[in-house]
Amino acid sequence: MKPTMETAAEENTEQSQERKGCFECCIKCLGGVPYASLVATILCFSGVALFCGCGHVALAGTVAILEQHFSTNTSDHALLSEVIQLMQYVIYGIASFFFLYGIILLAEGFYTTSAVKELHGEFKTTACGRCISGMFVFLTYVLGVAWLGVFGFSAVPVFMYYNIWSTCEVIKSPQTNGTAGVEQICVDIRQYGIIPWNAFPGKICGSALENICNTNEFYMSYHLFIVACAGAGATVIALIHFLMILSSNWAYLKDASKMQAYQDIKAKEEQELQDIQSRSKEQLNSYT
Repeated sequence: MKPTMETAAEENTEQSQERKGCFECCIKCLGGVPYASLVATILCFSGVALFCGCGHVALAGTVAILEQHFSTNTSDHALLSEVIQLMQYVIYGIASFFFLYGIILLAEGFYTTSAVKELHGEFKTTACGRCISGMFVFLTYVLGVAWLGVFGFSAVPVFMYYNIWSTCEVIKSPQTNGTAGVEQICVDIRQYGIIPWNAFPGKICGSALENICNTNEFYMSYHLFIVACAGAGATVIALIHFLMILSSNWAYLKDASKMQAYQDIKAKEEQELQDIQSRSKEQLNSYT
């Protein structure tokens, strides 16, 4: 009976050690995740997805509104339609590029954070690795500046739609409702420069303008442009976050290279000292 109890106790001890080892392994793996890069990647993917998806649909809705209400002649807005179509293709390229670039930056975060060093032990840094890390810093800085421009550009259609919407709210207000001045409240889309001044009708007034604001195309395009602008802002924040992470990782790699050079020199000196001592012992043994 006693050997059976000892065997059961040994099995329980082995199982607890296995559980403890698995738990420690999971803790190490979780400790090796660059959470800052992960959060920045998720924010970047979310911002780019909102900007590209909502912007693509909103541009299509804008073309439909212009063709139906503000520019009935196709030749008047032909150039605008081509530009919008080109912007939609650019959106496809932006989405593909940032999907790949975000994954690359996340992988770079995995291989350059101090958490990886603690997980896998000492690793040697090379000049090529430091150069690639510095290149990512420069490229992310350029992309951040470019996305500041995209963020400002995406606020332009929001401003235009807001002006149209606020004009419709003025028409709906009790002060102007039922008066002859309603038909004198107009929106001239030609003043924004997106269609030429000879476009017909170009200007919508009164109840016709109110009907435009009540359409699904206007409602959806307006709110989608707001979401796209918010997505561009989120992408700017993500790139700034990435820039801080990459700068920190580059500084870490630079310090690690200096420490590596110091350790190599120290190891070489110790090896030379050991060689001198061994030769001295051999000479003493030969004399004796």
